[in-house]
This record gives sequence, C-alpha cells and structure tokens, in this order.
Amino acid sequence: MYVRFFSRFLSVMAGPRPVVLSGPSGAGKSTLLKMLLKEHDGVFGFSVSHTTRKPRPGEKNGKDYHYVSREVMQAGINNGDFIESAEFSENLYGTSKAAVQDVQARNLICVLDIDMQGVKSMKRTDLQPIYISIQPPSMDVLESRLRERKTESEESLQKRLQAAFKDMEISKEPGLFDVVIVNDHLDEAYGRLKGALLEEIQKVKNAAKA
Repeated sequence: MYVRFFSRFLSVMAGPRPVVLSGPSGAGKSTLLKMLLKEHDGVFGFSVSHTTRKPRPGEKNGKDYHYVSREVMQAGINNGDFIESAEFSENLYGTSKAAVQDVQARNLICVLDIDMQGVKSMKRTDLQPIYISIQPPSMDVLESRLRERKTESEESLQKRLQAAFKDMEISKEPGLFDVVIVNDHLDEAYGRLKGALLEEIQKVKNAAKA
C-alpha cells in the first residue's frame, strides 16, 4: 500500500518521467549513464540506491551507493522506506523513497538503476517510468568484461553470470521494457539511449527556460 500511495504522489508531481535502466553488471549501464550526464548536465538526477555490500575500490558513499548495514537497511524496508528492494549474493539492494523524491523535487529526470526483480516491483507502482534494458551482445562478451574488472571471486562471478542469463531471458517478455539496447558498439548504444529520452530531456530544458 505504501508503494502505491507514494508512487501516486510522485506521478502527480509536475516534471519529466523517471527512467529505469536495467541490465546485468558488465552490460555498460554505468558507462552509458556517465556519457548521458556529461552531455546533458543539469538534466538528470541519479537515484542513489542503498546496499549492504562493501564499497569497491574508488566507490564513494552517497555517490555510487548508500552503504549501510543489513540491520539498518532491513529496518528501513520494514518501515516502508523503500520503493523496491532485492537480495543478490547475500547483499540487499534497494531504491529509497527519499532518493527518488529528492530528484523529482528538483524537476530533473530521475534515473533508477535496478535489477529485474526491481523492475517487476516498479511495474506494480504508478510511477510510469521509461523502462530501458541495457544488454551485452553475448554471454561470452559479458564474462570477458567481468573478468577484466578483477573484482570478483570465481564463485561470485559465476553467480553473476547465471543471474545475467536469467535476467536476459526475462527481459524478452513482451511489454516489460520500452526499449532494449544491445551494447555492442558504445557510440551506437549511446545514440539509441539518448534518442529514447530526447522528449523528456526537452521538457527539462524548456522548464529551465521558463
């Protein structure tokens, strides 16, 4: 009930539609998003997710994720502070109401980077975002990209690959995503992503001129 009530509140707020980006780790979501933010500065606001996993080298709290303990995050979930949450590799991930509300209040396009389980949860709300799936050209390419990072144990990497395969199969479900982008050539993938969001980008720019 709290999800539906909050999403109704957001849906009536003036401003552009939020954007849900989903895809397996290694598909290139972060790279594409950074390109988008660089070209359209002051248009997008990134919804920073919460997680109970430890930060990786170079990651910063409050920028890449809000890193919290399992006890703190579970309490927030129980209190209804999250729009969606999921567990992967023994860690919790989730999108808080406050993170989305902060971006919406600034009349920016709110970007949500969530997994397939989160997409399913979001579909049950009234947010009505633009759903975009970012996918690798193949499982072999995905595995190569993940291995190049050297941030995972073999066991963790295999779990990610198994989850990625399941997610890519689910993403084929008709109507689940508005746009599916295969990130084979980065510039082409970026062109498709930007094209899908041009209408919302223009809304923000027009509002800024008013």
